[in-house]
Amino acid sequence: MPDPVVPQPGRRTPEQRLVDTTLTFSMENAAALTPEAGVSAEERDAISALPSGSALLVVRRGPNVGARFLLDSDVTTAGRHPDADIFLDDVTVSRKHADFIRRGTSFSVQDLGSLNGTYFDGVRIDEALLVDGSEVQVGKFRLTFYASRVDLARLANA
Repeated sequence: MPDPVVPQPGRRTPEQRLVDTTLTFSMENAAALTPEAGVSAEERDAISALPSGSALLVVRRGPNVGARFLLDSDVTTAGRHPDADIFLDDVTVSRKHADFIRRGTSFSVQDLGSLNGTYFDGVRIDEALLVDGSEVQVGKFRLTFYASRVDLARLANA
């Protein structure tokens, strides 16, 4: 009979992975999980001023940290090409890397067959519907998506 498998420290057996876990957060900790956690006063003002049908991308990691890009057209292309609507100057970004697509007041991101892929909240995607506070990674750039507060209020009241 073979020896039983002994998990290494920090590793769980398949049976241990099936156990449900519950996390509890205090109100102070929960506030840090909101989409606007870590947003500067200037960024908060810019987000609050967004008209209906628009959104904002803020660079959180990579070159140009703090740069902001307004999404206010039906298709906004991000890439390394100088003519891209969102110019991301880094070799990890394809010339035409991704499109940000507006449909009414909703936005999605679509990879354009880029070499390094486009990631939505850490998962490589072909296309994903964006939600307030979600992270999009294009090459070394990590951008946070902020929807118009006017549109979010309408959704909350619907």
